[in-house]
Amino acid sequence: MNTGWPVTLQYGDVTLRPLRYRDARAWRAVRRRNAAWLQPWDATVPPGGTERPATFRSLVARMQRHARQGLGMPFAVEVDGRFAGQVTVNNIVRGSAQFASIGYWLDRDVAGRGVMPTAVALVIDHCFRSAGLHRIEVAIRPENTNSLRVVEKLGIREIGYAPRFLHIDGAWRDHRIYAITVEECPEGMLARLSGSSQQSQE
Repeated sequence: MNTGWPVTLQYGDVTLRPLRYRDARAWRAVRRRNAAWLQPWDATVPPGGTERPATFRSLVARMQRHARQGLGMPFAVEVDGRFAGQVTVNNIVRGSAQFASIGYWLDRDVAGRGVMPTAVALVIDHCFRSAGLHRIEVAIRPENTNSLRVVEKLGIREIGYAPRFLHIDGAWRDHRIYAITVEECPEGMLARLSGSSQQSQE
């Protein structure tokens, strides 16, 4: 079975490639600079839960292990060759489901340039065309307007609302659930995004 990993994806000035140990310095610098901006959306460990990796190296080790097992795809996002964030395909389920979820975060310095819609479109296209997945889901806090704009630009429809869905920023938080199947976007997400961008400029 082709898991579609490892892989590098690129469009314009946006490149996605496997997260690696040598990203440590750039990753820490971006996270430190964006700490206040990212904290409200960061996953946390609920009381009694399993501890999150304590270091960047242990985080990468866990993500790479999941990737080898076909359970995830941890992408680093680069803009003009500089580390700028992550898109992670999580919770890959095979068998009759062929399903996964996607999470993402971005350096505020490059926000508003269409980087994350492009990155997510590239990843979804890869999941559908190369990894053989059928459905991709994105869970977003209702207050996270930046993430909501990403799914709106991509035309991913909202399918539900999940109260106290994930432990984020120290508490169980409600999430809006968005999903898309391969049948809903036969032309591909990147083509859809490019088409909508052209229409908005006309």
